[in-house]
Amino acid sequence: MAKGVGRLVQFGVSKETTRGTANAAADFWIPFSQLDYQERFENALDEESIGTIEDSKGQTRYKNWAEGTVKCPIEDKSFPLILYATLGTLNSTTNADGSGTVRNHTITVGQTAQHQALTLFIDDPLGAQDYKHANGVIDTLEINYEQKKFVNFSIAAKSLKGSTASLTPSVSTQNRFLPQHTTFKVAALYSQLSTGATVVLKSLKLTISNNIESDDVLGNVAPADFLNKQFAIEGSLEAIWQNESDFKTAALAGTVKALRITLANTDVTIGTSANPTVQIDLAKVYFTEITRPVALNDLVIQQVKFKAHYSTTDSLMASILCTNLQASY
Repeated sequence: MAKGVGRLVQFGVSKETTRGTANAAADFWIPFSQLDYQERFENALDEESIGTIEDSKGQTRYKNWAEGTVKCPIEDKSFPLILYATLGTLNSTTNADGSGTVRNHTITVGQTAQHQALTLFIDDPLGAQDYKHANGVIDTLEINYEQKKFVNFSIAAKSLKGSTASLTPSVSTQNRFLPQHTTFKVAALYSQLSTGATVVLKSLKLTISNNIESDDVLGNVAPADFLNKQFAIEGSLEAIWQNESDFKTAALAGTVKALRITLANTDVTIGTSANPTVQIDLAKVYFTEITRPVALNDLVIQQVKFKAHYSTTDSLMASILCTNLQASY
């Protein structure tokens, strides 16, 4: 085995056609800034009395799986697959730019306990052994919109124990998103988001949770599946304090709002006139906490927390539109 730095390791994903059956190759190799994905196991401790004072005489394996986290920049082609696995439903159509090559991918919450599974790939020249992990599921997805950085995401995922593989990574060039590509809109109704009020932010974080539970069964050391339970979206933002109408009035009154978070890389044209885009719409949001610490010599910044809810009027909690040149997923 060779010594080396973490930059030599690579991470890939692919959409599974048969749930729990690992694919041979990755659909996308995704550059990452942090990766901590490990084999996990649990053992039964043989600790019954045998007439000695020693605490145990052995242990036996009863569960194998893998889990961990990875943090990556958002890229226009690979990120919709992550969103698909997180939310569960994806529908692709042709964009109206007229080129016929640009595609719109609309991702919404699937009303099932089995959202799209992924095969997760780890190419590891340091350990001299590559692995592929079947039945990869996303427990949480966190999206961070920060200054001076590419807009990034981090996932906490679970999967079956890895099987050995011989991988040949190939990283394709994709479009990324910078802070200036972010627009945040607030409206009274989901149907009014296109004309909603634009609010300038300092930072924004969105957390999507699937509350994954391991389906442990008799007769197998591996879980039968990893199942998502209640689906939740929460977020927080920072903005310069300018007036109460941005967030405080709605927070104090308990007024529902709709939010739109748009990433549109206007520096890049795809097709005839489209731009790589990731647009997140939340149909029914309440602001749950607002703080405004005041320091004498600092700008006054407000911190706002919010929670999304299912809108019975609009029949959804969230809808995400991704525009790119990827034909399908």
